[in-house]
This record gives sequence, structure tokens and C-alpha cells, in this order.
Amino acid sequence: MEMVPSEENQLVPKEGMFWSCRQSIFNEMKKRFSQIENASEEPRVLCIVQDTTNAKTVNERLTLNLPASTTLSKLFEDVAHKASYVNGTFDLAWGKTGDMGSLDPSSETSLTESGFEPGKRNFLQLTDKDGEQPQIASDESGTAGSSGLDDSSQERFIGPLPRDGTVGCSSDYSSPSYSYSSILNKSDTGYVGLVNQAMTCYLNSLLQTLFMTPEFRNALYNWEFEESEEDPVTSIPYQLQRLFLLLQTSKKRAIETTDVTRSFGWDSSEAWQQHDVQELCRVMFDALEQKWKQTEQQQFSPLTADLINQLYQGKLKDYVRCLECGYESWRIDTYLDIPLVIRPFGASQAYGSVEEALQAFVQPETLDGANQYFCERCKKKCDARKGLRFLHFPYLLTLQLKRFDFDYTTMHRIKLNDRMSFPEELDMGPFIDVEDEKSPQTESCTDSGAENEGSCHSDQMSNDFSADDGVDEGICLDSASSTERVLKPKVPNLNTSSLTFELFSVMVHSGSAAGGHYYACIKSFSDGQWYSFNDQHVSKITQEDIRKTYGGSSGSRGYYSSAFASSTNAYMLIYRLKDPSRNAKYLDCEDFPEHIKHLVQREKESEEQEKRQREIERNTCKIKLFCMHPVKMMAMMENKLEVHKDKTLREATEMAYKLMELDGVVPLDCCRLVKYDEFHEYLERSYEGEDDTPMGLLLGGVKSSYMFDLLLETRRAEQVFQPYKPGEVMVKVHVVDLKTDTIAPPVSIRAYLNQSITEFKQLIAQATELSAETMRVVLERCYNDLRLLYVPNKTLKAEGFFRSNKVFVESSESPDHQVTFTDSLLWKLLDRHGNTIRLFVSLPVQSPGTNRTICQKVGGETEECSEGSKGNRNSVETILEESTEKLKNLSLQQQQGSSTSDSQKSSDTSDFEHIESPSPSQEPDSSSVSAVVAVDNRELENRIRAASGGSGGGAYSDPETQFPGEERSDSEVNNDRSTSSVDSDILSSSHSSDTLCNADSGPIQLANGLDSHSITSSRRSKANEGKKETWDTAEEDSGTDSEYDENGKSKAESYYLYFRAEPYAQEDGSGEGGQKCVLVHVDKRITLSAFKQNLEPFVGVTSTQFKVFRIYANNQEFESVRLNETLSSFSDDNKITIRLGRALKKGEYRVKVYQLLVNDAEPCKFLVDTVFAKGMTVKQSKEELMPQLKDQCKLDLNIDKFRLRKKTWKNPGTVFLDYHVYEEDINISSNWEVFLEVLDGPEKMKSMSQLAVLTRRWTPAQMKLEPFQEVVLESSSVEELKEKLSEISGIPLENLEFAKGRGTFPCDISVLEIHQDLDWNPKVSTLNVWPLYICDDGAVVFYRDSTEEPMEQSEDERNELMKKESSRLLKTGHRVSYSPRKEKALKIYLDGGPVKDPGQD
Repeated sequence: MEMVPSEENQLVPKEGMFWSCRQSIFNEMKKRFSQIENASEEPRVLCIVQDTTNAKTVNERLTLNLPASTTLSKLFEDVAHKASYVNGTFDLAWGKTGDMGSLDPSSETSLTESGFEPGKRNFLQLTDKDGEQPQIASDESGTAGSSGLDDSSQERFIGPLPRDGTVGCSSDYSSPSYSYSSILNKSDTGYVGLVNQAMTCYLNSLLQTLFMTPEFRNALYNWEFEESEEDPVTSIPYQLQRLFLLLQTSKKRAIETTDVTRSFGWDSSEAWQQHDVQELCRVMFDALEQKWKQTEQQQFSPLTADLINQLYQGKLKDYVRCLECGYESWRIDTYLDIPLVIRPFGASQAYGSVEEALQAFVQPETLDGANQYFCERCKKKCDARKGLRFLHFPYLLTLQLKRFDFDYTTMHRIKLNDRMSFPEELDMGPFIDVEDEKSPQTESCTDSGAENEGSCHSDQMSNDFSADDGVDEGICLDSASSTERVLKPKVPNLNTSSLTFELFSVMVHSGSAAGGHYYACIKSFSDGQWYSFNDQHVSKITQEDIRKTYGGSSGSRGYYSSAFASSTNAYMLIYRLKDPSRNAKYLDCEDFPEHIKHLVQREKESEEQEKRQREIERNTCKIKLFCMHPVKMMAMMENKLEVHKDKTLREATEMAYKLMELDGVVPLDCCRLVKYDEFHEYLERSYEGEDDTPMGLLLGGVKSSYMFDLLLETRRAEQVFQPYKPGEVMVKVHVVDLKTDTIAPPVSIRAYLNQSITEFKQLIAQATELSAETMRVVLERCYNDLRLLYVPNKTLKAEGFFRSNKVFVESSESPDHQVTFTDSLLWKLLDRHGNTIRLFVSLPVQSPGTNRTICQKVGGETEECSEGSKGNRNSVETILEESTEKLKNLSLQQQQGSSTSDSQKSSDTSDFEHIESPSPSQEPDSSSVSAVVAVDNRELENRIRAASGGSGGGAYSDPETQFPGEERSDSEVNNDRSTSSVDSDILSSSHSSDTLCNADSGPIQLANGLDSHSITSSRRSKANEGKKETWDTAEEDSGTDSEYDENGKSKAESYYLYFRAEPYAQEDGSGEGGQKCVLVHVDKRITLSAFKQNLEPFVGVTSTQFKVFRIYANNQEFESVRLNETLSSFSDDNKITIRLGRALKKGEYRVKVYQLLVNDAEPCKFLVDTVFAKGMTVKQSKEELMPQLKDQCKLDLNIDKFRLRKKTWKNPGTVFLDYHVYEEDINISSNWEVFLEVLDGPEKMKSMSQLAVLTRRWTPAQMKLEPFQEVVLESSSVEELKEKLSEISGIPLENLEFAKGRGTFPCDISVLEIHQDLDWNPKVSTLNVWPLYICDDGAVVFYRDSTEEPMEQSEDERNELMKKESSRLLKTGHRVSYSPRKEKALKIYLDGGPVKDPGQD
């Protein structure tokens, strides 16, 4: 385009050229649009890529929708871009074809030519290349390998990584410029990370620092482990040696530290304990010293044995100089690190740099005024100067920045985030005391280095750890050596010119005083590059990143500056002395000692083996396997099939065959694997003709979890496997026979959702040989929905069919076809089938053990019946059989009277089933029949009474007859459990789904062998509509547990729902010895009252004389007492136990009685179960309780010698007076417990205004607690309490002190703590105010003589007493100490693990 100068001497297009330029742009746009239009018409290939290189990404999918003409090389580029990987560092393989080989990343063939199918999903797997994980791409240039940028221009990361591997949202945890590109692989940095076990970041930081210290690493390599001397598992130096070798030679991105922590004696719980990195450094150094001194090599390698001191130990002088005479008293201390204060106590401004903090560290303080120093020379108190002087600096100088402090305003630990800078090179010359180092020690001195090594005794140093830690920290030794160490000068005649140290490690803490994260910034001495070692991630960083760890903010250093500062800052600094003669280099692999080379070879072999195992694991498909075992009671067995993805279907079938133990049961060729949905019990598809197909292809690749399962299907030799095609639905067909009232087991067929109902009926007709013309099909869509399929052209999908379905079919010419479905016999039979459950009922033994029957006379006295009752047992059983037959006949008569057709009758006329709908005119007949049944029940009761008792005073003469022996059995079962007697989940619903049934078995009578997998939902709402049918229509529960009305007559229903019982022999033999069991099929809509009445002929007594207990999975028993509620919470195969004993009437409550023994080790002892009634006085309940106590507990008590009182958990409460009335003066509930307390004398409590307090004297001089004594107060006055205590103890009133007990009764406390821990002598005048709050009977009060001093004890006596107290309090279940739990101390165990104190809480 020709350009001409404008008036402003700028080049502009020549006039007329603009339009030609515009036209060329339009042509280019037209060409682009044409290309886009052609591309839109081109077929697209959908590629779904699964990244299998990382456990975190294995469940993620990358989706690419590419034109079909895209080349394979372009596919690799697009996948690399989308996955943020470097192209060429990964492979792509087919995920669902037989060829599991990799695709060619350099191929220029199109996707369609390479086998990709347009319009379909093409599954690919992204895998490692040559066993190495893919490299993560750089954001700047797209690939790290092609990046031409230097280190300074790349994005870098400093700070701990977020847990989920994503960018953190807080500046405390990530740099604003953080990206995945900053996390370099080992191949880029040359370093390996350490896996964080849970909260072991502090350990990882220290280990990486030691590894990057050449002198420490080389010395550790030179030490040789002798396996004959020590177990390698517990050898700390050996495990550190192995770890360092792996860090130097491993190809992994990160390695585990579990072997190292195991050598510390730690278990897995230690991984969840947060600790201080400086604390770990000190403890681990001490442990290493002890370990090296225990080996025989120390005589050959003294440098190794004293390595820690040689590298890290320095010396300082702690002095006091008199300002009057110049006399100086001093001592020499050793140290391993120097703690530097961030902000002085009480100061508003923090130190700005390490140099300032060091200057303050050696700054002396003046002792004057009340703090004057007593001078030995002046022989008086004088002003003096106290301070510290450094005499020697170690080769490796460790500085701890004391960022953790205690805030005395809030009384909490805090972290100081103030800015403190530190130089890369630190000159320690100004801080050395050269004169003191050279001068002879002529004045008063104490060389305390031998006994205080590693600690410093100045005021600042002693505050190194918070005083509230409260526990010793350090090494736990079996026998600690008391040998004193000999100090050796490390660098004699040191001069200030050689005291320049270079920084090489910064251990950073991110978080608060409550917790946080550690990582290390370390400089490599080989290349001078700084790296961030953040657990398993290692990345390059710069000096700018180091400066970010200074802490603080860019603002002024004010008092509140740390409140708004970053919580990521330096915590420990490690410097190395710059001395070319001593500065070492890292040992290369070729320079390793021979024993290290052998160790490297072993570790490489172990790592290769581990890699091969991981490869096998990564290519192994793990999927659930099911099998309906043909022998083991047709039970559905479950297991896990683990098969390599390259194994064929035939090989996998053989593995499953062996896994399910079918060898010798079914031939292998009669088994096959099919795709199965266990949740819906749906057979999805079979694999015909794919016996040689790899399992990885059939299962869709190796996945962490599958959305389907496998079923090992079996057949008989003469049968042929049915093919299962994808898209089919499974239908279980139950054939219903109205003539016999039976429902056959299911027959499985497969259908398609687009089939019509007519076609579906023809399919069923082929499978069942029924007529399709007269067939009625009922779909059970869910457990509460029956749907008649009557529209011929409607599809199965429109009717609500799903993967697995259940239908009932009936085909006959019965007139029932003409009746409305909800009024038909078919609906009623299905409704009964859906609501009938099977229960196992254990009956009580009628004549236990001694063949005696306890008979009750009219006067209430009991006597033992004659042996003749034994001979009457047969007559009782005969009567039961006759009565049962009579009841069957009555039921049959009622059914015949109300039924209009023989086809509508149930074949089981013995089952009390009144499902039919009688006409209104028939209702009186029905009632009369029910009345006859009721009269017959009463007649049955009289006949049983005559047969069992023989006379009018027999066992059943009184409807309120007690069964003391049987009541006791109830108590024995419950023993001392404080459980509710109410069936707590009586209102809950239940549902049991269908399972695979044996299709070869013939139809089973519903009453004789009801399908245990039947759905148990209630369809009562429709059944009760208009009350057309005789359902159980009991009144709603009024809140009482009685089956009687206000006139004392039975409120039980006259009508019976389906009920059938038959004898049952228990498989486990528990029914032997006279225990009878019956198998009951019952409609769960029946009430408990009607259920009990139906059980009367089998129990042998009326329903008012036995109780029903429901048995749960853990064999716990709960009594079902709400008679008006149904059995809807019960499900198939639930167990019930019947126990003899009077059932509750209206206003009665079952009560558990416990004995209160205030001075026993176990103060709460269960006695009996009894019944209290509304309106009964306490005295009346005591009178009724006395015979029970005598008979069952052998307690013969006088009514005036015991009391009843409230029980709250284990605490005694309000004393019940004899004239108190239940439900008027005393609230009572169905789940009630009371204490019975035996009195030593007459009852002192006469009025509710009195207060009964349990008191206990503490005798410090004898270190013991006296027994409890009860004190009855007339008021809540503290003065009266003291007077009473003074009266019973003889302690003068002015010396008496008291305190309220803590916790549950008996408020036990250790005698070592009671003197200080309780709140003695509270300043109150009444007992019912804070902090006492004694407002009810039963409070515990301790008292003592204030002038009595505690017994003086030696250390051994105190330890012995502590053990006794620990044992005593553990037995009673009380804590040894009420002080708050302290943080767990960091310990390294040299004997393999901690020894737990049996008395330790």
C-alpha cells in the first residue's frame, strides 16, 4: 500500500488506497467464514481422556471435541495444553479396544484414519512415558523443556501448598504469583520431597535441613551400621542414613518418613500431633548422641560420637559483676541454639533485625534496689550488673526467633508476626567476648556445661519454652547415663575476623499459635541456588522469596503491626561459618564408602520391586463380585475380584470360580460372568463371544470404583444360558392363584421398555404358560404402590418400568375380573402379601425346673402346688389344641357366612383372616362371631385354670396374678442395664427388597412358606376408606399403656388381621430344654393388643398375663408396651420373646429399683423391676416392694428401715416421704428409676423443707477420706451446715472449711489433689447460690480442719500413694486429675516405644 506524508509529517494511506485495503480485509474475512462453515459441516470426534498418572486425577476426565481431520500429533498437543503437561512426556492409549498399545505422538494421520469414530465417545488413557510421570508445563512458554527464560523470570512459589493442591485463597498460605509451573519435578531440581504423614511438616523441614548440611550428611554416611549390635528398625542413625540415601539417589518425587518415625518409637497417632521444630531439633540431637554412644564404634570414630557437639554446640558466660568492688561471679554454659526475643516483655515495639535481637541478648541488666546482689567480697548487698557473654560460637549457628509468646491480658498463647530481618551473611565478631575467652578463670565460677548442655540459664533462655507446658520434654531412656561430658574447645584462639557466617536454611512457620504449617527454604552449597522444601514439593526460589519470610507488613513497626501482618514468617535460621578449611562438599555417589554403596544397591532393588508392584497394582481392575451359591442355602455371596486388565474374560471367570469356592459344586463350563447391578438386582448384559476379550476393555479400563458389579452366574448341565442384551429390563414375575390364595416364587424374564402391554403379556404367557387373553398384570412400582396394567398399547416405559421390576400376574375366568381392582380378591391378596411379615416368637416355659407351679390363694398368700400339676401338662396341651381347632372352625364359619363364592375363600381357614368386605347387614353376624370367639377365650382360660390349678385358688384365678419367678427372669435378662422399657422405634417403617429366588421350586403356600422377601409396606389408607373391611381400627393411643378402658374392660379389637402360627425348631438348639418357639406370619397392621390375644392359645395364659420383648441385633431386649400401636416397625425374621408377668394397666408404670450404697466401691446396684401406679403413695409402693425384695434379693426389710429417693444417672436426689403421692407430688414416667436406701436408724427426713446432704471428712495428716455421713439441715444456711459438721466431727467451728464435690456421685478425687483442687470455704452465706448451688438432696460436701497440715512424704512414698490412687480411681471410673489435659510432649524413645503407666489416664 502506497503511503504519503501528512501535514504532521506522518505517513498515511494515499487517497483511494483505503477502499482497496478495506476490500482485501473483507475478502480475508469471507475466506475465514467459509472455512468455519466447512468445519461446522465436518464430522466431530469426541475424545474423553482419563489421566491415570496421578491418584488425584484418575477420576477426572478431559473432554475434547475435535474435527475428524485432526492429526494425531495435533491431538497430543491439544491434550498437553488442556492437561498442562509438557508434550512428549506422556503417552495416550486406547481405553476401550482390544489394542491396548499407545498412539503415535508424531503421526500425521487423521483421527478417523487412526480408528476414531465420529459421533461417538472415544475413550483414551493418559499414561506415564517410560515409567516417568508427565512434566507439568510452564505458563510462560507452554512447555518447561522449551522455555528460554532464566530462573529469575519464571514464576516462583513460596509457602505451604493448600491441602487439595489448588491455589490457596489466603496470603498466609500461597504467594500471589503461585502456579503449578513453580512446582518442578525432581528431574528439574534434582531434589526429592518428603511425604507428610499427617502433621509431620515440622519433621520434614528439619530432615531436609540436615540432609542439605554437607558436614552432617557426610559424617552420617561414614558411620557404619552393625546389624549384630542393634535392630535396624529401631536404629535412628541407620534409618536417617537410609532416608538421606533415598533423598540423594531416588527417582521418586517424594518418599515416606514412616521408617524414621518408627525408629523414634512413635506409633501412627504421633503423626497427628503438632510439635515445635526447635523442640524436635533438640530432642533428636540428644537421641542421636545417646545412640552413637551406645555403639562400639565410638572408640574408632570419636568424631561421629561427638558429632552434634562438634557442629552445633557453643559456649557462653553467665556473669554477675559487683559495681562497687568489681568482683565477678560467673559460670560457663553450653548451648545448641540461641533464642532471640522478637518483642521484649511489656514493650510496644519489636526488634527490627537479628542484629538488634543479638545485641539485646548480651545487653546486661542492673540489679539494684530490692534486686541487689550479695557480693562475696563486700559481704553485703550491692548494685551489680548481670548479663551473658558469648565465649565460643559453633560451626553451625542456630538462631530461634521466639515468635510464640503468652498474652497475659487474654491468658492465651499468641504468635508474634512482627517483621524481623536477617542478613545472608552474619558477622558475629561484635558479640564475642575475646578477653573472657583468653583470660584465666581466677574468679568465682561454676562450669555447668556438663549438666546443662544444650540449655542456657539466663532469664531469656529459661523462657525458651512456655512455663505452662507442665511436662518434661526430651528423651525417654531405660537407664540414662550420668557420666559428665568433657567440654572440648572447638576452635581455640578464635579471632573476630573469622566469625562470618552464611545463611543456608530458613525454617518457616505459617499459621497461628494454635497450629500451622512448617516448610524450609534451603540454599544448596553445590550451586548456591535457594530451594523451597515444602513436604513432597521442591521448587526453586529467589532472595526476594527469602525476604518475604521476614514477617510483618510494609507499614510502621507499631504495637499492632503484627495483628495485620502475614502469619508466614521465619522461625529458625541456620548459619554456617565461612571457613574454606572446614567447609565441606556433598559426597558424590562414586565417593560413597563401601557400606553405603551396598546400601544404595539394596535400596535400588527394593525401589524397582516396589515400582513393578505399583505397575501391577495400577493395571489391576478391582470390582465387586456376586454369586448365588447353589449349595450354601442359596445365599448371595459377595467378594472382590482383582484381575489384571490384560487377563481375558475366560481367565477372569476361572479366577471368580475359585474365589467363590465352586470347585466340585458346579462345573467351570456351567459358570459365566455377567454385568450386574446389585442395588437394583439387575442383570445388565452378558458377554457372548467375548471370552478372549481383555477385562480392561470389558470393564472400561482400570478405575478406582465402578458403577456396576459382576455376577458369577451358574446353570445346570441341561440348561442353556439366556443372553442378556444391553437396553433390556429385568422383570420378576410372581404368578398368583386365587383358588389356593398362593403367590409363587418369581420367574425372571427380560423385556424392552418400548414393548406394549399386549406384547409384554405374550412374553409372560410364554414363560409361565398362562393365557394372555385373561391375564391381569399388576406392577409394584414401589413398596406402597400397586398398579394394574390395563391399557393394551401403553409401553412399559410409560407405565414406569425401570431396570429391575416386580409384577404379579393372574389368569383365570373368575368373576373377580369384573370387580374394581381395589375391591377385588387379587388386590386383597396382594395387599395381604405386601403387609405380612414373618416373626420368630419364643414362648415361656410353662413349668420350669422343679415342676412346681406357684399358686395364689384368694387372700394373696402363695403356696406350692402338688406334684399333680405335672400330670396336668398333657391335659393343658390337649385343651390348647381343642381350642385352636374351635377357633379355626369359628373363623371358617365367619368366612363362609360373608363370602359369596368358593373362589373368594382362603384355603388357610385357620388364620383369623377377615379380609372380605361384609355387607352392612352382615356386620352384626360378624360381631356375634367375634363375641363367640371372645367367650371361647374366656372358656379356654377357665379350662386351663382347672387343668393346671385344679381348684378355684389356681394359678390363673386372679387376672392380676403375679409371676414372681418370671418377673425375675425379666430382671436377670436386663441385669444392671438402665434401658428403656418402651419399644423406642415402634413408629419407624421398614422395607425389605426382593432377592434372587430359586425358580425351580414349586409354588409355596403363602401361609405355610411366605416369601421372606415380600414388601412390607402398609396400604391401610385405602383399606380403611369407608371402613368397608374389618381392619384393626383401634383408638389412637391416648398416651397410656393400658389395654383396658375406664371400666376395666378390654379394648382389644374384635376383628383379626391375618395371623398364622406354626411350631418352629431353632437351628442353634436354643429351643431345647422345654423352650418352645413358633413361626408367626402376621399382618403388620395388627395392633400389639390384637397380636397378644392371638398368641394366647400358644402362651397358655391371657394377654394380660404376659409381656412381649423385641430382640435386637445385639441381643438387647426392649419391652413393647404400647398396645394400640401396630407392628409396622417390625420386619421379616425379627425375633420376639414372650415372658410371663402381668401387663401394665392404665396409669401403671414399670420401675427399676436400684440400691444406693454410699460407702461401697460400686454405689449403684440393681435390685428388681416393679410396677408403680398413679395415685399410689410412697408407703404403699414400699409395702408392695417388700415381698419382691425378700423373694428375689433376699432382703428382709422393715418398712421404716429404708427409703426411696430419686435417681438421676448415678446421682442420688430427692428423698421421697411416705405420704407423697405419685403423679401428684412425684412426677413419674414409663422409663423410671429409683434408689432404695437402707437406713441405719429411723428416718430423719420429715418435711420437704429439709435438705439431706452427704458429707465426707478429708484428713490431710493421714492423707485419707472418711466414710460418708448424712446431715439433715432445716434450712439452706451455711452456718447451720458448719454447726452440724462441727458437731459430728469435733472440729472447732472457726477451723472448719468445706467444699462441694465435683462430678457424678460419689465425686471421687485423688487424695493428692483434694487439698488444692477443690474450692475450699466459699464466701457465701446460703447453699443455694453460686458457686455451690445445693438446692436438692444428695449433694456431696467435703470438709476439713484448716489447721491440719498434709502429711510429709518422701518421693517414694508419694509415688507409691500416686499408684494406689490411680488404681482406685480407675476402678471407680473417675479421673485421677481434674486439671485440663496438657499438650502431649515430644519424646523419642531409645528402647523401641513408650511404656504406658497402668495408672495413667
